[in-house]
Amino acid sequence: MARRKTVLGRGELEMLRIVEQRQPVTAGDLAREVAQTTGQARTTVSTVLERLRRKGYLARKRSQGRYHYSTRLPIRDLLADLVDDFVEGTLGGSVSPFFAYLTDQAQLDEAQIRELKQLARQLKVKPEEREP
Repeated sequence: MARRKTVLGRGELEMLRIVEQRQPVTAGDLAREVAQTTGQARTTVSTVLERLRRKGYLARKRSQGRYHYSTRLPIRDLLADLVDDFVEGTLGGSVSPFFAYLTDQAQLDEAQIRELKQLARQLKVKPEEREP
């Protein structure tokens, strides 16, 4: 699937997370679940689902007279794309400000720190940037 450059709102991203956990899911089933936590009406949920489908993040399939929604790519891949867009577009390709935020301002627990250390051990120098 081609990379998406469409901006996602927080509500849209949260809806994608819920769809991924429940997929395939109907708008009605999703609306009942979301109404318990956010109070959003079915029409709002349906509007967000259709917006996400038009943006290319959701697939829709008709079954037994109802549409069932599924994500087109795993949320993990979507988040990687969003982080890439942020680093390239907002930070000019530099990850230093992001890591400075993590060390200075982020409230990380021990498990998150262990995960970050594991990821840091996996870092590799790009072949074109190695010194001769």
